[in-house]
Amino acid sequence: MSTNIFSRIKETVTADLHNMLDKKEQKNPIAALNQYLRQSELEKEKVRKLIDRQYKLKEEFSREYLKAQDLADRRLKQAAVAEKAGEEGMHAFAVKEHEEYQVRADRMNASRAEAIEQLENLEQKYEDMKHRLKDMHLRRMELMGRENIAKANHQINRVVEETSDKPFSKFAEMEQYIENLEYKVNSSYYRSTFDSKIAKIEKELNEQAN
Repeated sequence: MSTNIFSRIKETVTADLHNMLDKKEQKNPIAALNQYLRQSELEKEKVRKLIDRQYKLKEEFSREYLKAQDLADRRLKQAAVAEKAGEEGMHAFAVKEHEEYQVRADRMNASRAEAIEQLENLEQKYEDMKHRLKDMHLRRMELMGRENIAKANHQINRVVEETSDKPFSKFAEMEQYIENLEYKVNSSYYRSTFDSKIAKIEKELNEQAN
């Protein structure tokens, strides 16, 4: 059971990120990484449930072992009592029952020991899995930070590039527009005052002549 489980864990958790990212997702690797981590978290939850089940199995083996051992010990004492009383039939029955219960107890004890060993192995690998996933979450945070900085720098560079060329040409166009507008205004003002200025000069010349 543990071999199949942890072969899946190895494939899911320790897979190379570059191989994991599908070509269709290369344009958005953070989204692909998020999906990968969600799948890994689901796998981790499955393993946790298997560990809980292993705990229950260990407890069941322990209960069955104690029950069988108790019955084996009881039949052994009963066999001694029957033998002492000369009850051969009861003695034979007790001895046979003792042997069967003892075989069961030994089997349950061995199964319990194996379950404990497997459980310890599962727990160690589960803790390693959690550490790996935690590191992956932290790595995702680092990548997201780098992505944010890259996007911000891209926006800044775009604005700086535009302001270093296009806006200044637009300012030049605006200055030329204002100059033309000022010229038109001044020309219009000059024309509108020309007649009055000439009339004033003409009046002054007439006064000097008289």
